[in-house]
Amino acid sequence: MSFTSRQKSNNLAKVVLVLVILVIAGIGGFVGFSPMFEKNAPKITVEKNIFWNLKNPIDIVIEDESNIKSYSVTFIDGNKRIPLVVNETKVGNQVQLSVVPPKFPRRYEPTTTSMEIKVTDDSKWNFFAGNESKVSANITIDTKNPVANVISNSYMIKQGGSATLVVEVKDENLKDAYVSFNNQEFFELIPFYKENYYMALIAWPIDIDEFQRVSLVATDMANNETVTKIPYYIKSHPKKIDNINVSSKFINNVSKVVLEKSGYEVPGDDVQAFILSNKDLRKDNVETIKNVVRKYMDKGEVSSFNLDTFKQLRNGKTFALYGERRHYFYDNNKIDEAWHLGIDWASVQKAKIFTTNQGKVIFNDYLGIYGNTIILDHRFGLATLYAHTTNSHVMLDDLVTDNQLIANTGSTGAVFGDHLHFGVLVQGIEVNPLEWLDSNWIKLNVTNVLNNAT
Repeated sequence: MSFTSRQKSNNLAKVVLVLVILVIAGIGGFVGFSPMFEKNAPKITVEKNIFWNLKNPIDIVIEDESNIKSYSVTFIDGNKRIPLVVNETKVGNQVQLSVVPPKFPRRYEPTTTSMEIKVTDDSKWNFFAGNESKVSANITIDTKNPVANVISNSYMIKQGGSATLVVEVKDENLKDAYVSFNNQEFFELIPFYKENYYMALIAWPIDIDEFQRVSLVATDMANNETVTKIPYYIKSHPKKIDNINVSSKFINNVSKVVLEKSGYEVPGDDVQAFILSNKDLRKDNVETIKNVVRKYMDKGEVSSFNLDTFKQLRNGKTFALYGERRHYFYDNNKIDEAWHLGIDWASVQKAKIFTTNQGKVIFNDYLGIYGNTIILDHRFGLATLYAHTTNSHVMLDDLVTDNQLIANTGSTGAVFGDHLHFGVLVQGIEVNPLEWLDSNWIKLNVTNVLNNAT
C-alpha cells in the first residue's frame, strides 16, 4: 500500500472516530439534559412519627419532576404487611393521598407499627426503570380518649365575672388541654400540685351576652378528644347606661393627641377622630393587654392560694364601676359606645398608688387610651392593671411586694381628669374587680374550690 493510500485510510479513521465521539457526546448530552432522563428521586411528604386513632386518615403528598408511574403504601406490623394503597397507573407529577386504616381482625390490637411508602417516577433514568423513593414512618396506634374530669369548681359565674376550677387530665400521649367558654375564649390550665391535676381561673367576658357552656377539652397526639361540661349557675350583668357628652375641645386636646402618640394617622374630622380612638385604638389596646398577660403570666405549679383581698385606692372615691355601658354624644348626637372595663378611683392629684399583693411587673409603658399603664402578674393567671398613671416607681420585670408604692395617679390617655383606672385581669380579660375586693367572694369561689381538690 502506498503512502498516499495509508494517509487517506488514517484520515478516514480519524473522521469516523470523531463522528463516533460526537454521536456518543450527543447521546450523553441528550441523556444528561433531557427531561426524559431526569435523575431526581420523587419527594414523599409524610410525618415520620404518626399517632393514629384509626379514624382520621393519614395525609401523604408525593411529588416529582416527571410523571409518577406507580406508588404503594404498606402497613407493617412485625412480619405482617398489609397493602393500603397500590397504584400502578401513570399519573401527574403530584399526588395527595388520604390513607385510611386497614380492617383488623377481631382482638387484633397493634400498638406500635410502621408504614412504608414506595414511589417510582416515569423518568427513563436507571436504564428506563425510573427513579425510586422509599420512606418509612413509625406509627403508634392510640384509640383511647384522654381522661378529663372536673374535680372541683365554683358554684356560679356572672357575666363579666370570674370562676375557678380544678380538673384531672391524663393521657399517655396528651397534646393539649384547656378550658373553653362558648368555644370563643380559651383558658390555659396551670399545673396543680397533685399529679395530672390542673387549676384555672376563667372569665365570662362582659361583651358576650349569651352563656352557652364552659368545657374542659383534652386532645392527644392521635386527635382523640374528650369534652367535659363544667357546671355553673349563671347570672347576667345588669346593664347601666352612662351617657357622656364629648366636646370638640376634648377631641382635639385628648383624643387626637392619644392617636398621634399611638402612631395612628389622625383624621381632621372631630367625630371620626373620636371614633378611631374610642373604637379602633381601644380594641388594639385591649388586645395588647390580653396578649401581654397570656405571654408573661406565671404558669408555675400551684400548691396554695395566698393572695389577699385587693384594696381600693387610699382615700379614693369611686367615680365609675366595671361593666358600665358608656354612650358617647357629640352635639346631641350619639356617635359611639363602649364598655368600661375597670373601676375608676380618684382622690387628690398624683395620689400614691400602692400594691395589695406581691407580683411581677410584666408591662410598664404608654398604652393608648389607657395612658401610662402598669400590669402586675400575681400568678394563677391573675393580674392587675393600673392605668392613666404618672411617676412610675417600678421598672419592667421588677418583683414588687405588697404595700409597695408603684406609681402616682394621673390623666394620661383618654381621660377627663386625674384618677386611677384599676383593672383585674383573668388570663388577660378584664373582669369585675368588685369580686376581687370582696374577701368572702374570694374564699367561697377560689380558696374553697382549691382546698376541696386537695
